[in-house]
Amino acid sequence: MLTLAQTGFPDAMHGLTLAHYLFVSALLFVIGLIGFITRRNLIIMFLCTELMFQAAGLALVAFGRYHLNFEGQTFVIFVLTVAAAEAAMALALVVLLFRRKESLSAEEWAELKG
Repeated sequence: MLTLAQTGFPDAMHGLTLAHYLFVSALLFVIGLIGFITRRNLIIMFLCTELMFQAAGLALVAFGRYHLNFEGQTFVIFVLTVAAAEAAMALALVVLLFRRKESLSAEEWAELKG
């Protein structure tokens, strides 16, 4: 008989270890950080920030799975909520800047001080 529900506690991680997931997470975070530092286009900068959020989320899920609890997944929900709020605010600011300056360069933000 085929059962679709899980019958017991999940097995520990095997095959791919925690180090593999953390390596991929660190690689994604570094790519996002380099992209954020080197690019001047605001949309690219915000996409790189999202990539760093996703790298942190991957690390949290990997740690949660390694320790066989759901705390990592719970924190990822909060990270995704913050990322969604940041994306909404960033889009509003980018639209505002583009309407005023017709440019998406980060140097244009310095002129908006006041």
